[in-house]
Amino acid sequence: MPIDKELLDILACPKCQGKLTLEQDESGLICEHCRLKYRIEDEIPIMLIDEAIDLSR
Repeated sequence: MPIDKELLDILACPKCQGKLTLEQDESGLICEHCRLKYRIEDEIPIMLIDEAIDLSR
């Protein structure tokens, strides 16, 4: 079951409060400004900055 569209509309990056975009495979949420990926596990976004994957490397 995919992540709920209404949830995506209200979620923001916890670091910069910017817009998040859903990856095509729905494995995570991407903040283009911070270059961070927040994983989605069991349809639940893990919105912890310390657990985000740094995409700038």
